[in-house]
Amino acid sequence: MAEPDFYLSDEQRELQRALREFVAKEITPIAAKCDAEERYPLEIFPKLGELGYLGLRFPEAAGGSGGSCLDYAILCEELAFGSAGIALGVYVHMALACAALEAFGSEALQKAWLPPALHGDKIGAWAFAEAGAGSDAGSIATRAVADGDDFVLNGSKLFITNGPIADFLVVVASTAPEQRLKGLSLFLVEKDRPGFRVAGSLSKLGVRASEMAELVFEDCRIPRDNLIGREHRGFLDSLRTLTLGRIASAAFATGVARAAFEATLRYAGERKQFGQPIGSFQAVRFGIADMATQIEASRLLCHRAAIAADQGHAHSREANMAKLFATEACTRIVERALHFHGAAGFMTESPIQRLYRDCKVFELGEGSSELQRDMIARELGL
Repeated sequence: MAEPDFYLSDEQRELQRALREFVAKEITPIAAKCDAEERYPLEIFPKLGELGYLGLRFPEAAGGSGGSCLDYAILCEELAFGSAGIALGVYVHMALACAALEAFGSEALQKAWLPPALHGDKIGAWAFAEAGAGSDAGSIATRAVADGDDFVLNGSKLFITNGPIADFLVVVASTAPEQRLKGLSLFLVEKDRPGFRVAGSLSKLGVRASEMAELVFEDCRIPRDNLIGREHRGFLDSLRTLTLGRIASAAFATGVARAAFEATLRYAGERKQFGQPIGSFQAVRFGIADMATQIEASRLLCHRAAIAADQGHAHSREANMAKLFATEACTRIVERALHFHGAAGFMTESPIQRLYRDCKVFELGEGSSELQRDMIARELGL
């Protein structure tokens, strides 16, 4: 399928080409095995770091590679094309943990953690969600109480991607409970800090190559120097960096949808019924045409939001629209791909069944589709 890449620079086309080569060599061959074993391939981090991919969008002074939001969107699509689970681990590391550290961390924290993280030697996680707090961030119950030069952290976190493999966590905790959302702070917590433990890994329906865990903090003493950003305001400050997450989600969905589309296009040309390829039947042809159209639209919405961000324009609505459309389109596309593959797609050795299990998570993470619609409506003045 021809790419609508007329607006990409020569450097971005080369980035796209190099990433496709990397994914074909390093990720696609291990995607099914990592999914089946629910195991993250830790060797991917230093490989991505060595090539400068983990440092995209981060300043060179911090150990990054420079680049733009559009570069990052290209990275996300290509990684997800190979494995949504592996892509998710990279995203949490880069766009959440490292991004918060780079935007709000002290010079000392950045110097100690960013270079090894961007080179793939250290892995980060974003410890936000709890049993009673997801979209309602104000309900976070994990507490951080000031005690001299430290904070004492107590509570638990649930559904934390990279939790079992992280070297450091960016933890969202309440330092002023009465202020709810306005009383949340961010802390860097090292994996070997006394009082912190991984309570157990969690098994998931999809994106199984990413590792997820419940985390527990019991009188975990954190130096005040590990505070990221302003006390009581760290989480609110970080929200502006999280818009990138919706752009990334749209890019992930586009990559997964493209993988399903390309597999279906091949299958439609190879699978014969009634003496002819199934791609010659109108129902299949029209379905594949719809897939291709929705993928192009998803990518363009995603890239439009990324370009707006790169040019310094307000882009929240664009990011919300891209995330909403691309993630729901991905689910429709993968469902049709499974349908057209029939029994062959339903077998565990088929990549289609993995894509089918992976796709739904993108409608849930980074704000559900309902939340996206609500935010878009508010942007429209409703």
